[in-house]
Amino acid sequence: MAKNKDIRINITLECVNCAQNKNKRFPGISRYTTQKNRRNTPNRLELKKFCPHCYKHTIHKEIKK
Repeated sequence: MAKNKDIRINITLECVNCAQNKNKRFPGISRYTTQKNRRNTPNRLELKKFCPHCYKHTIHKEIKK
């Protein structure tokens, strides 16, 4: 029996500084994949993660797939 709506969903986090930063080590956008609980965190997730393109820790926001 399959569930229609899973509680835990896969999300993609994208760096907010990569699109704005002109002085990067190499071109590209940093993305991470993770899971979140839809019931506990209904809002968009924001985490501070390491961006290899900016070469520092930056805010990564959840994006739509």
